[in-house]
Amino acid sequence: ELRYSFPKADIRVLLVENVHSSAAAILRNQGFQVETLRAALTEDELLHRLPGLHVLGIRSKTRVTARVLDAAKHLLAVGCFCIGTDQVDLEAAERHGVAVFNAPFSNTRSVAELVIAEVIALSRRVADRSAEMHQGNWYKSAAGCNEVRGKTIGIVGYGHIGTQVSVMAEAMGMNVLFYDIVSQLPLGNSRPVDSLDQLLAQADFVTLHVPRSDATRNMIAAQQIAAMKPGAYLINNARGTVVDVQALADALRAGHLAGAAVDVYPTEPEKNGPHFSSPLQGCPNTILTPHIGGSTAEAQEKIGEEVAHVLAKLINQGSTLGSVNLPNLEMPFSSECHRILNIHQNVPGVLRDVNNIF
Repeated sequence: ELRYSFPKADIRVLLVENVHSSAAAILRNQGFQVETLRAALTEDELLHRLPGLHVLGIRSKTRVTARVLDAAKHLLAVGCFCIGTDQVDLEAAERHGVAVFNAPFSNTRSVAELVIAEVIALSRRVADRSAEMHQGNWYKSAAGCNEVRGKTIGIVGYGHIGTQVSVMAEAMGMNVLFYDIVSQLPLGNSRPVDSLDQLLAQADFVTLHVPRSDATRNMIAAQQIAAMKPGAYLINNARGTVVDVQALADALRAGHLAGAAVDVYPTEPEKNGPHFSSPLQGCPNTILTPHIGGSTAEAQEKIGEEVAHVLAKLINQGSTLGSVNLPNLEMPFSSECHRILNIHQNVPGVLRDVNNIF
C-alpha cells in the first residue's frame, strides 16, 4: 500500500456551482474529503469556507479574488470546471503558489454544434417564425431565407472550438475562412486570412471563438460591424466582452445585419430567474441563449472527469501539467520517495536553502 506524507483522508475539497457528479466520484475514490454545493458562492461566503480547504472547484460564477487567495492559507489548487479562467485572479494565485486548472477540451464539441445549429436557424429565420407560431400567427414565407451550402463562414479564433466548427461547416458545403493571431494549420479546405477586416468583408456568417482579454474587449464594435457584408450574420458564443452589444443591436434594427446569435453577455445574472436585460432583446432574427454553449450532459461529465484527474495528479504526484498559471511539470510517479513541490520566485539560492533543510 502506498504511503503519503500527508494523509489523503485529510485533503479537503469543495466543489460548488453544481459541478458534475463525475468529479466528486473521482476525488472521493482518491480518498479525499469532498463537499458539494449546487450554488455559486459570494466572496464573503467563500472566505467563510476557506479555513482548512485544500482544493476548490468552481464553474463561471464564483469569483476567486486576491482577497480570497490572501486568506486561503491551505489552498493548493483551484479547478475551473469550464474553459474560461477569468473568474480567478491568476496573478494572485501564482503569488500564493495556488495552481489553477481548467477544461480546455471537454466542451468544444458542444459549443461547435450550437454554432452550426445557429447558422442554420438564422439562415431560415427559425426563431422569428417559432415566436410567431407561439403567438398564433401563421406566416409562411421564403423571404430572407437561404440554404447555407455555398455560403462563407468566417471563424475568428481557430483553436479547439474554431477548428471543430470549421470541419462541420465544410461538411455542410460551406466555404471556411479563419483569422487567428497565431499561425494555425488549416483543416480540410479552410483558408486563413491576413486580417480581421479581410474576414469581415468576405464572410456571410462570422463566429467568434476568442478568450476574454484586454486585446479582445469590444473587438467587434460599430466599426467592425459596419465592415461586415450587408445581410451577414454574427454569432458570439465566446465571451460577452468581445462584442459591443449596443452597436450590434443598432445594426440589427437598421437592417445592416440579417441576424445574430448571442450566448454570452458583458454582464450576466448570478442566478436563474427574471434578472436579464440586454439591448438585443426584441431585435429581429436574434437568438439569445443564457450561456449554454457548453451545457450538455456529455460536456459536463467530461469536464468533471478532466479537471478532477488533473487535481488528483497535483495532490498525489505534484504534477502541474495543465495549469494555466504555473510552469507545467510532470515527473514520473515513484512509490519509493516523497516529492516536495516548492513554488518560489525565480531568484538565486532557493535550491540551496531547500537542500539545507535536509
